[in-house]
Amino acid sequence: MSSDVVIRGKGINKVYNIFRKPEDRLKQMVFRRKKFFDEYWALKDVDLEIRRGETVALIGRNGSGKSTLLQIITGTLQPTSGVMEVEGRVGALLELGAGFNPEFTGRENVHMSAQILGLSRDEVNARFDTIAAFADIGDFIDQPVKLYSSGMYARLAFSVMAHVDTDILIVDEILAVGDAAFTQKCMRFIRKFKETGTLLFVSHDVAAVLNLCDSAIWMDAGMVRARGAAREICEAYQADVEGSKGHENDFRIGGSRKAQTGQEAFPRDHREETLAEFGLKGEGKVFAFDPDAPWYGQRGATIEEVRVLDANGAPLSSFEGGEDVRLEIRCRAERAVEQPIIGFSVKDRLGQHLFADNTYLTYRSTPVSLAPGDVATAHFDFRMPYLAAGDYSLSVAVASGTQDDHVQHHWIDDALLFKVTKISVKGLIGIPMRDIRMSVSQPADSPPKDT
Repeated sequence: MSSDVVIRGKGINKVYNIFRKPEDRLKQMVFRRKKFFDEYWALKDVDLEIRRGETVALIGRNGSGKSTLLQIITGTLQPTSGVMEVEGRVGALLELGAGFNPEFTGRENVHMSAQILGLSRDEVNARFDTIAAFADIGDFIDQPVKLYSSGMYARLAFSVMAHVDTDILIVDEILAVGDAAFTQKCMRFIRKFKETGTLLFVSHDVAAVLNLCDSAIWMDAGMVRARGAAREICEAYQADVEGSKGHENDFRIGGSRKAQTGQEAFPRDHREETLAEFGLKGEGKVFAFDPDAPWYGQRGATIEEVRVLDANGAPLSSFEGGEDVRLEIRCRAERAVEQPIIGFSVKDRLGQHLFADNTYLTYRSTPVSLAPGDVATAHFDFRMPYLAAGDYSLSVAVASGTQDDHVQHHWIDDALLFKVTKISVKGLIGIPMRDIRMSVSQPADSPPKDT
């Protein structure tokens, strides 16, 4: 196998014999020349090639063969025919807590799982504190895992996988459990892993696929239906899903992207009263700023406070979509800082950046300087978009320099969390609309309507 190719499958088939009645299994053993079963082809003539350093998504409906293919790649399942070659250490999160002994404690399962994945006992001992800190399940590390919640299972399983130096990482829907902060931590690890390793990511979440992966493989009925750029494959897959909802004859795909033109700023959404009446504006609960959240930087300045305020400057513990809000970020200079830049980024539970901004352009022509001890407070006034129900996080930062060439002084990941409920949004965010209307006209040659 080429040194550049780490996973190669040729003519992979996986066939299961389905017996309709228990006695048919015995008949098959006795009368071998006759078939008493139906064949189910989980995989059919699958060719696969993934190169070192690639980030590939595996998408498809339930029952399309994704999990079967992953099990063959990891070696836990053998193909009926064909050859699968894998080069390097594989770390797989195929099923929550797979491989854990429910009677063992978390500590014992860490040792067992890590050694199965190739670490020596001394290596596990040296890394155990780091694994336990990443999982962050406290004293439960010494309790039997059968007492764990699904979130605790996810924390420990991912933490072990993150610290065994895998060459190939396979993640199959494991991020669907766990709290927002831990999911963000996992996504940061995955992004870091992408710099040196090969990632095979399986998810029904197209947004997550587009955010993480460069290319995608579309599985359908046990076969590879298409492979290509993640965006193109996901769009084709979504179109296929939509087209199979009972409107095949009316479903068409067409059009092309074109450059967008600027639009004039508009006032409040004209549907506000209606949205509020039906509970569709979205209610967001804001949690307190966490100064101890993970951070990095040179600490020439330190972020001391982050608050969400209403239009009058009063602190908010909750908000609604379409509401005018002010984000306030306060930092203190530890030493002289030239051209400080204060900014933020709002991310969803998968770490996808939804919107962000900073102070650079506003003060580009009139740069500010900070002396040791100076306090700088940045205000960002904006209209909160309508957000889908779920968990979100706000990362904040203070740097110095320019957009392209700067020194990061204090970057805090997930400095402030908030949760949104009671909203139905198509897409990642909903935009307040200036106006929505529909007009109906009659063809010139249509007969007049009876009155």
